[in-house]
Amino acid sequence: MLQSVAVTTADAHRAIDAVWRIESPRLIAGLVRIVRDVGLAEDLAQDALTAAVEQWPESGVPDNPGAWLMATAKHRAIDRLRRNERLDRKHEELGRELEAAQKMATAVPESGGDFGDDLLRLVFIACHPVLSTEARVALTLRLLGGLTTDEIARAFLVPEPTIAQRIVRAKRTLTEAHVPFEVPAGTDLTARLDSVLGVIYLVFNEGYSATAGDDWMRPALCLDALRLGRLVADLLPREPEAHGLVALMEIQASRTNARLGPAGEPILLLDQNRGKWDQILIRRGLAALARAEALGGALGPYTLQAAIAACHARARTAAETDWARIAALYDALAQLAYSPVVELNRAVAYGMAFGPAAGLALADALVSEPSLRSYHLLPSVRGDLLAKLGRSAEARREFERAAALTRNARERELLLERALACSRS
Repeated sequence: MLQSVAVTTADAHRAIDAVWRIESPRLIAGLVRIVRDVGLAEDLAQDALTAAVEQWPESGVPDNPGAWLMATAKHRAIDRLRRNERLDRKHEELGRELEAAQKMATAVPESGGDFGDDLLRLVFIACHPVLSTEARVALTLRLLGGLTTDEIARAFLVPEPTIAQRIVRAKRTLTEAHVPFEVPAGTDLTARLDSVLGVIYLVFNEGYSATAGDDWMRPALCLDALRLGRLVADLLPREPEAHGLVALMEIQASRTNARLGPAGEPILLLDQNRGKWDQILIRRGLAALARAEALGGALGPYTLQAAIAACHARARTAAETDWARIAALYDALAQLAYSPVVELNRAVAYGMAFGPAAGLALADALVSEPSLRSYHLLPSVRGDLLAKLGRSAEARREFERAAALTRNARERELLLERALACSRS
C-alpha cells in the first residue's frame, strides 16, 4: 500500500513538478522496456502525470510518488490494451506482463532493479544516429531532461510547434526504424556513445554561450546537460570519455557567476574575478578528470578539453595560467580530432604561449576555410591578436565583422565596444 501525505493544492502542484523532473526519465524508460514504443511510453507517462494532477491535491502526495506514477501508468497501459478489440497474441502476452508488473508495483514500491539499465537504454534510443541532431537534442531533453515542449522551445529560441513536430517525427522515426531497446555492444557502443556525449555537450554549449538571443548564457540548459552527463557517467563508469565530458562541463560551469557583469554583459575568461568561480564544481570536475585519466589508454577529445579547462581552474590568477601546457594539449587534440574550430582555439593558445604573431599565423591560415566563413569567432580571435600587435585599424575591422556575424545581442555589444576601443588607440 502506497501511503499519502496531505498537502495544499499549491504544495501538491509544486510536488508534482518536482517529482516529474526527477521521475519522468525513469518512468518512461521502464515503460519503454515493457511496451517497446517510445511514443506510447511517453503517452502513458503523461496519462499518469494527468492522474497525479487530478488526484494528489485531494488524496495527498504518495510516500513513493515515483512508484505511484509507474503503477498508474502500467494500469493505464492495461486499460488501453483492453479497449483494443483486435488483440493479437503479442498484445495478449503484453497485457499479461503488464498486469503482473502492475500488481507487483502496487504491492512493493519499485527501486533499483532494472532502473539503471532502462535509463541507459533510453539514453541510447533518444540519441540514436537515425535521428537528426536537432531531433536528438529535443527528444533527449523531453524524455531524459523532463522538459516540456515549451521549455525546450524557449531554451533554443525556436517556435514551440517546431519543437513539437521534431519530437513527434523523432518518435515516429524510431518506431518505423524498429530501433531496439538495448545498449549497443562492442564497437557499436563507441560510435553510439559519441552521439550521446555529443548531444549532451551541444545542450551544455547552447546554455554556456547562447548562439542567439538577448542573453549570453542560459544556465538552466547547462544544469540540464550536467545532470544528463553525470547520469551517463554513473551508468557507464568504465567509459573514460563520459567522465571526461563531465569534468569539462563541471569546470566550465564553475565560471558561471563570474562570466556576467551587473547588467548581464559578458566578462571574458582572462578578465573574470576568479574568487567567484565555484570551487565545489571545480573539485568535482578535477575528480572526474582524474577518473577519466585513471581508466588508462589514450586521452579522448573530451578528456583533453577537460585537461585544458583544468589548467585554467588550477591557476590562481590569469597570469599564472600554464599556456604552454594548454598549447601542447591543443596540439594533441588537433591530431586526435582535427576541426577548424579546434585549430582556432589552438591559435588562441599559441598567441598566449608564444606571442600574438604565432597565434595570428595559425588564425590567418583559417581565413579561407569555408566552414568558418560565417563563424564570428574567427574575426574576433584575429581582431584580438591584431590589437595585441598594435595593428589597431585592422583589429577594428575584424571586431566589426565579428559583431555583424554573431546572432547574440550581448556578444555583439562586446565586440562593438572592442572595435571602438581600437579606434581610440
